[in-house]
Amino acid sequence: MSSSHSQQSDQQKTVLQQLQAGQLTSAYRAAQNLEPITRLKIGEELTEFPREILDLADSLEILDLSNNKLTELPDDFDCLVNMRILFLTNNAFTSIPAILAACPKLEMISFKSNKLTAFDEDVLPLDTRWLILTDNQLTRLPESMGKLHRLQKLALAGNRLTQLPESMAQCKNLELARLSANQFNEMPAWLFAMPKLAWLAFSGNEFNRVEDDSELISSVLAVPLANICLGDVLGEGASGLIYQGDWIEQPESLLGTDKTVAVKIFKGSVTSDGYAQDELDCCLTVGEHENLIKVVAQLDQSHQDRQDAEKRLGLVMELIPSSFRSLGLPPSLQTCTRDTFNEGTVFELDIIAKVAMQMANTMAYLFAKGISHGDMYAHNTMINQQGDMLFGDFGAATNLNSLPQWQREAMERIEVRAFGILLDDMLTHIASAGDEAVLTRLTALRDLCLQDGVNQRPNFVEIQALLS
Repeated sequence: MSSSHSQQSDQQKTVLQQLQAGQLTSAYRAAQNLEPITRLKIGEELTEFPREILDLADSLEILDLSNNKLTELPDDFDCLVNMRILFLTNNAFTSIPAILAACPKLEMISFKSNKLTAFDEDVLPLDTRWLILTDNQLTRLPESMGKLHRLQKLALAGNRLTQLPESMAQCKNLELARLSANQFNEMPAWLFAMPKLAWLAFSGNEFNRVEDDSELISSVLAVPLANICLGDVLGEGASGLIYQGDWIEQPESLLGTDKTVAVKIFKGSVTSDGYAQDELDCCLTVGEHENLIKVVAQLDQSHQDRQDAEKRLGLVMELIPSSFRSLGLPPSLQTCTRDTFNEGTVFELDIIAKVAMQMANTMAYLFAKGISHGDMYAHNTMINQQGDMLFGDFGAATNLNSLPQWQREAMERIEVRAFGILLDDMLTHIASAGDEAVLTRLTALRDLCLQDGVNQRPNFVEIQALLS
């Protein structure tokens, strides 16, 4: 059989079959003039770990065994000496395997949507940067969490946690934390002093649950989903899908407005950022602002099919004009917490200044309403050619109105760091120096916002004054 026929035959096999036949090893692939395998993904309802994966130890960097039924890893799993990233999302683990601590290069780990109840001491690599434990049944974290000196991104939404270990105050590189949909009675004081924390969410806990039937929220127009014809998917976020829609029966109060809308339908009750209900509540609590994507209605659950055990939450929004584009792209596996940008992206200095002013105005408005956004990123920001801005995605928003005043002020300055990072991203992609005085002021503002001392940063009203 010729080499080309052999390769074609190999491609017709599933990845698992190729693995079991020894056709993914570096030696086999070298004989076929193929590059070594650095990334492997298998989701085939596996109940046992395929030991043939260990034969790829000389090259494998990313292992994705999501959507299986695995409960354990082999004792010699640490032979995967080049593995940096491990996805075990949607499996059946009840505890985190201790062997992970021995994996020399492992830095990103996901056990999202497993059955974790146990998290023992010292089971994670000390170089862990990105840890995803969303949607499990954890009631506590080990004190050894404080040893994770490189930890940047921590996703814990949808567990049963009542507190964080005090040792975590030593995780000085923590930048993003998702603590929503747990059972915290309060947030620890040290959390609000973390020097690099910029994206924090903790809605839906014991101390800050918001009543669903608040007067403001119930006053927002509710419409049956049956009144809207859903079209193409416009986008997808952590919490839901956004569709283009057309009114079949437009509410009387909206007559004269555009018949084409955007409809966000939430995926379920718990997302990677928290409860869908909390996102909807925060979004409706905020109300209207010229730089926020306008919500015109919420889906009326009382009109949904009674056979549907879990009613679908949703928002009806104005369709963003086609002249708007995303300011940036989401973080990558490499950048972890920082947004990415298409090659060749440049921003004119006047556009940077205009976007910064609009964002400061928007955030000052949100905090006046007692709402933090939790996800201020370029990829959640839309701009047009003139630099007009629209901001959205309240998946990580938190209602702060139950917090002590000092924590509300600290939360604002945590978001100010995110603002500083957004400003830094734009200044990094500046087209040309332009007005030297403006550039100097924007650079100085960025540096003020990025100070390690949380209380040394300005608030958004002060940023408005500095920009104007």
